Amino acid sequence: MRKTTFPGQRGFRMPGEFEPHRGCLMIWPSRPGSWPFGAKDARLAFAQVARTIAKSEEVFLLVGPGERASAQEALGDCARILEMESDDAWARDVGPTFVVNEKGGVLGIDWQFNAWGGEVDGLYASWEKDDLVASRFCERLGYERFDAHPFVLEGGSIHSDGEGTLLVTERCLLSQGRNPRMTRQEIEERLKACLGAEKVIWLPYGIYQDETNEHVDNVCAFVRPAEVVLAWTDDREDPQYAMSAADLAVLETERDAKGRPFQVHKLPIPKKPVCIREEELSGFVFEPGEDAREAGERLAASYVNFYIANGAVLLPQFGDVHDGTALEILKGCFPDREICPIPARAILLGGGNIHCITQQIPAGRAYIYKERSQQR
Repeated sequence: MRKTTFPGQRGFRMPGEFEPHRGCLMIWPSRPGSWPFGAKDARLAFAQVARTIAKSEEVFLLVGPGERASAQEALGDCARILEMESDDAWARDVGPTFVVNEKGGVLGIDWQFNAWGGEVDGLYASWEKDDLVASRFCERLGYERFDAHPFVLEGGSIHSDGEGTLLVTERCLLSQGRNPRMTRQEIEERLKACLGAEKVIWLPYGIYQDETNEHVDNVCAFVRPAEVVLAWTDDREDPQYAMSAADLAVLETERDAKGRPFQVHKLPIPKKPVCIREEELSGFVFEPGEDAREAGERLAASYVNFYIANGAVLLPQFGDVHDGTALEILKGCFPDREICPIPARAILLGGGNIHCITQQIPAGRAYIYKERSQQR
């Protein structure tokens, strides 16, 4: 059902990820073009992520046909397993973006998903199952859904402080494969209307070689209102240096929705670029129209792509000398949470990190709209 008014106009807002929440949505990996060698290593990594999150919140895991047994064996009873088809396992991007109101209501926003660019530069040729995940998940769990189609957006392309401020990147939201007929101002107004935001901070860039057109969740994230971490390198020869410096320049001059300046913590990227190895490449099976990887290709490794659980922060680790540095910085940012290092190379090979495979579900009750227009 298409709603007659936007969620923000009804008092809903997108919460900050550091706020207490009900749980997390994940999808069991299986796509041969994303997860090499039958997703063996990826499933071990996903299972470790799920078990760690489940210590302080609920985990809902979507599985495709015939995959329940493998998921049950890996996770035991730490997750609620739901059979639901998808094209891949990026729950952050295909799952609903949940918003909340002051009465404890929770509403799921169902954006249009087109594999990060559709026919312009999408990463695979067919994404119909992914585009149905948000609506099917809301229906399965009893959450009312706001149908935001045909506006194209992914969960990893927005970050909220919970108090009216959103972070996005120009490279992603202004890409030609998403909403090319809309101006920047029109896109901004749509985000405000859907997410209850008052101000959108447009960072120029994301992480170098990020195939999502540089999602914001890989380069900059709120740790609390008016305080962010920013992916950084001091190496002026690294392509990331100029990109992060441009983002920092924006953050140093902008103010949030409440007029506060940003406190910025520089979180280093891995010192040595993380690249695909020849032996890993041999394990992929790419479909026609799917973005193929190459040996030696630099991956978008970033410590910013962490997940904030109720009791912990899951921090990706890449076997790099900066792993420990990132851990210590996040300990200072989250003194009330345990920082849990998670080996993330197997997830990174699929094209993302820990934040990309997890979507938060706020605490509260399902909200039912009273006003409805006729069915589309």
